[in-house]
Amino acid sequence: MEKSKINSFAKRLISAVVLIPVVVGCVMYGYTSMYLLAMLGAALLSWEWATMVPNKRSPFYAVTYFFIAVTAILLGSFEGWIGSMVAALALVFLRTGDEKHRWLLLLGIPYISIGIWALVEIYTLYGAQMVLWFLFLVWGVDIGGYVFGCTLKGPKLAPKISPNKTWAGLFGGMILAMAVSYGVCWYFGAADWSIFKFYLVMAAILAVIAQIGDLVESAIKRHLGLKDSSNLIPGHGGFFDRVDGLIFAAPFAVLMLRNLVLFAN
Repeated sequence: MEKSKINSFAKRLISAVVLIPVVVGCVMYGYTSMYLLAMLGAALLSWEWATMVPNKRSPFYAVTYFFIAVTAILLGSFEGWIGSMVAALALVFLRTGDEKHRWLLLLGIPYISIGIWALVEIYTLYGAQMVLWFLFLVWGVDIGGYVFGCTLKGPKLAPKISPNKTWAGLFGGMILAMAVSYGVCWYFGAADWSIFKFYLVMAAILAVIAQIGDLVESAIKRHLGLKDSSNLIPGHGGFFDRVDGLIFAAPFAVLMLRNLVLFAN
C-alpha cells in the first residue's frame, strides 16, 4: 500500500476510534440519545448538501432539508410525513426556478430524509441491537473495500465515476460485511443456522447496495467538480462521505427486515 494511502488510512482509523464509541453509545443509551444522534446527522447532511450544491439560498435549502428530516424522525411513519415531503419538494421547486442545479437541490429532500427515517425505523421496530448490526455491517463494507481495494487493486469498478474503486474492493467489502454480520449475530446470541444464513445473505446484498450508494455520491461530486462533500472529518472528508452508503442502504434494510420470514424461508 502506498505511503499516502497508509497515511489516509491512519487518519480514517483515528477518526473511527473517536467517533464509533460515541455513535455506539448513543444507540445503546436509549430513544432520546438515538433521536438526538439522528437529528445531528440530519443537520450535518442538510448543511453539507446545501453548501455542496452551488445555489443562491444555502440557508433556505439547509433549513428545508433539516425540517423534513426531523419531521420524518418525529413522526416515525413514512405515510405520516410523505405529504410534508411533497409540499417541501413543491416549495423548493418553485424557489429553484433560476438555479443551475435545480434537480440536485430537489434530490436533497428525499435523499436525506428517507435515509435518516430508515435508520430510526430500524431502531423503533427492531431495537438497538439491529441498528448496531446494520452499522457494523456498513462499516465493514467501507473497511473491506478500502483495504482490499488498496492492497489487491486490479480492474476498476467504475473508472468514470470513482477511479479508485475496484472489483477487489467490492468483493472485499462483501466478505468483511458478511463476517461482521456473522460475528454480531453470534455475539447477540443467534443460535439457529437459518437466522445466520438470512443475515449472511442480507449482509452481502446490503454490501452491494451500500457501495452503489457510495458510487452515487461519487457521481454527484464528480458532476459538481468536488473531491469531498466538506472537510469536516479528517481522512474521510465530509459527513456525507462517511454515511453515503449507510443512508442509501438503510431503506433497503428496512424492507428486508419487514419481510424477514419471507427471506428466511
